[in-house]
Amino acid sequence: MRTAQELYTTGIRDHFAPALRRLGFQGWRHSFSLPDRDRWAVLGVRAVPGDGRVRYTVNLSVTDKSAWDRRSIRPDANSPTGLERWHSPIGELLPVGGEVWWEVAPGPRWLIAVEDSVAAVRGYALPELRRRLRVEEREHYLGQAELDGVNGALAAAAVARIQRAELIGGALELHGAWSRHDPVAQAVLAGAARGFLSALDARFRTVRVLDTLGRTLWEFRHAPGGNHPGAG
Repeated sequence: MRTAQELYTTGIRDHFAPALRRLGFQGWRHSFSLPDRDRWAVLGVRAVPGDGRVRYTVNLSVTDKSAWDRRSIRPDANSPTGLERWHSPIGELLPVGGEVWWEVAPGPRWLIAVEDSVAAVRGYALPELRRRLRVEEREHYLGQAELDGVNGALAAAAVARIQRAELIGGALELHGAWSRHDPVAQAVLAGAARGFLSALDARFRTVRVLDTLGRTLWEFRHAPGGNHPGAG
């Protein structure tokens, strides 16, 4: 029987890496990037062997090539340098939130973990990296200290944090790892939306809550009927 390390190596070489290349990534083994003239959009695989199994996770980063001293080798998403425009573990993009690890161990179902990690890259990591490479007419709303304050209140209610808050088309969009089927998140975010709307900021009259795939979960707006859930 092959060891966990052998299975992991096979899984990354013969399944994970080819799948990422079909999605448009370049690279191999533990470092991949999306082609872009101005920025490094990097995906790194970090593995930790032990106890007869190999656990691994995925980290993401976007770095201006001009800030990377014009070096030809891509940055390592597993080892942040402080030069990144953005850095995140993949778990922050998934509905579960927090750290996410896949585990390869000897047995007939060892490949399932690899296939699941490819699905997570396809469904969450790739769209987010592409979004961060696009030039979009979006204005960030709230400074980091203000956002930390709001997220502190969400954490106290065991609700996932706001990953970003952006103004677009007369709406304030809040993005995070929430689910339409979570009534606690809906209630807490409705309260946060009322707070944002009470500021009477002329730049928006609607607060739109979206999940990490960009799907609208709820909308809250100034209206005689109160707050209305949006479609998505």
